[in-house]
Amino acid sequence: MKNLIIKAAREAGALLMENFERGIRIEFKGKYDLVTEADRQVEALIVRQIREQFPGHDILAEEDDYGELNSDHRWIIDPLDGTTNFAHGFPWFAVSIALEVCGQLTLGAVYNPYVGEFYFAERGVGAFLNERRLKVSETRLLERALLATGFAYDHKNCKANNYDYFARFQREAQACRRPGVASLDLASVAAGRFDGFWEMKLNPWDLAAGILLVEESGGRVSDFDGNPMTLDSLECLASNVLIHEAMQKILQPGCRPHALPSI
Repeated sequence: MKNLIIKAAREAGALLMENFERGIRIEFKGKYDLVTEADRQVEALIVRQIREQFPGHDILAEEDDYGELNSDHRWIIDPLDGTTNFAHGFPWFAVSIALEVCGQLTLGAVYNPYVGEFYFAERGVGAFLNERRLKVSETRLLERALLATGFAYDHKNCKANNYDYFARFQREAQACRRPGVASLDLASVAAGRFDGFWEMKLNPWDLAAGILLVEESGGRVSDFDGNPMTLDSLECLASNVLIHEAMQKILQPGCRPHALPSI
């Protein structure tokens, strides 16, 4: 399974680059939510490889519904994380694949083919970037921390839009960044490039591989209250552990998705 996830992610990345370099046809799933031909092609490639080797495994992916086979093994796929970046020619995007066994994340890969960075994690073994072992940062003070976040597609029409938290962290941290690719944000926490990350209303395929990367590099992932993170959580807080409680304090008051309905 390890060889499969690595092979599938690398071939998916190569297909993404082919599409990126020759131009992109864009469609809209909603008013702001984009999908490209590359999303569908890459997902089909990954699913085909999984089905060839493990036809009885469940698959959860962004672009299509593959039903439920009630397997102990579930593959979680984002064929193109950062579709908006990709569609606008901004070279910051990734393919993300994770394997869950009996409800526990066991393997994860996040690949940014444009810069050639391949992140891989295996539970109990560690997290790696191009075979270099990863370790979270040692930043102890929030005021010296570089943080990352993102905004959901419905942020223009929802009170729980992260604007209030972004303003607070801009005041309290050294700086905040919004690159637009959650899987790479989490991978960057694992690599010690970001000290922390928070976001709301992410999907399982946005989170799965990145969660394992952070945990296997010595970091912590929870909801905003500090409870263990699940793939169904509406809130994600990831950090180097050292600034986790300080970030939680910032995130306690505010417009949170479990408390406020969309308008």
